[in-house]
Amino acid sequence: MKRRRWILAGVSGLALLVPFVTPPGADAQCALGVPVIRVGVQGSSSGAHADYGRQIQMGATMAVEEINAAGGVLGCKLEMKFVDEELKPASAVKNARYLVTEWGAHFLVGVDSSGSAMAIGPVLPELKRIHFFTHAATHRLTEELVAQKGIQEIVRVSVPVYQESLAAWVFKDRPEIKRFATIGADYEYGYSTWNLFKETMKKFRPDAEFVAAAWAPFWTMDFSPHIAAVMAQKPDAIIATPWAGEAVMLLRQALLQGVFDKIQVWFQGMGGSVDVLEGITREVQQDKFKGKLWATARYIHNWPDTPENKAFNERFDKRWGRLPNYSAETTYSAIYIAKAAVEKAKSLETPKVLEALKGMQIQTPAGLRVFREEDHQFVYNVPAGRVVWDPKYPIAVLGDLKVVPAKDYYRYPPFTPVAATK
Repeated sequence: MKRRRWILAGVSGLALLVPFVTPPGADAQCALGVPVIRVGVQGSSSGAHADYGRQIQMGATMAVEEINAAGGVLGCKLEMKFVDEELKPASAVKNARYLVTEWGAHFLVGVDSSGSAMAIGPVLPELKRIHFFTHAATHRLTEELVAQKGIQEIVRVSVPVYQESLAAWVFKDRPEIKRFATIGADYEYGYSTWNLFKETMKKFRPDAEFVAAAWAPFWTMDFSPHIAAVMAQKPDAIIATPWAGEAVMLLRQALLQGVFDKIQVWFQGMGGSVDVLEGITREVQQDKFKGKLWATARYIHNWPDTPENKAFNERFDKRWGRLPNYSAETTYSAIYIAKAAVEKAKSLETPKVLEALKGMQIQTPAGLRVFREEDHQFVYNVPAGRVVWDPKYPIAVLGDLKVVPAKDYYRYPPFTPVAATK
């Protein structure tokens, strides 16, 4: 039977009550008692970092399309809405509130900025929604907000800045590399990465010297002052954390200043990201980095060498005409993790879904992810590698891979503080 609703309609400045006929089936409930499962997604989709937001959106869209085509979650279809985080914590919090209270999101997924993540986290108990974090890298999100303060609604699918500490593992056995400097992103991610790298390297190499640090805020176009300031201290190695389009500009400007003639190695924190590799492919083909450029990411498309990862890459390329970035993979996997948890819980209620996450081990394109209950961190492994040209791929890739077991470079509770300041 068709139901009638009454809505307000303005006619020549007057407000009238008119009947609205609900389309047949519009309010139909699936097995979980809702018309659809709504997933609110955030990422940076404007400015020099916009490709990360686009990759988050592509990964989420592909997961939703696949799950819906296979029948949904317990028969319930997924619906997704993507919004621009703008790399502004205030915007990210406003978006989270809008997605839950006005749009009706059952789950939240994203964001890119560590600052945004630290702002959203404390709001989640009020919103009563799980947020699956798929990029923001500060260790404090899970170490402080979950393990110490007990905010249960935070779940992180991507590896945090532990990944950047791999630089210490890659360079620890090269005694000719002794003087380290950073050109860092001038916010929490850059500070955390540099401090964690120093802490890790000191354990391996008491003789290591940390000789310079220059900090570049978001939207930096000219890195020449930062490069000059660091190079004045004659470092052997540079650890760099500007990311996305800013990383490409930084590397090209370093080439123009002859930096790769003077240093031993350069480690670009998220330089294994597809957009960065696309941006420097021509220079890699011409060997302008002289084999000195190393990088990692939170997933790289050419590892692990498994049928599941290859199939994911093929589907992604067929759907979008590009290779998947790490933010695409982590977001894609986050939605499948939500699906598995809801199916186990047979509920959308946050406490029941959180309970279902306990003990979860799930195969994803990046390999096996294991949920760590103490800090709600999914543990998995990603190697670091040298940026090389391989004719099997359309863009530069990471080769000469250094695979360090996750158990060796992840931090474990109880956590000792690592400063997130300059």
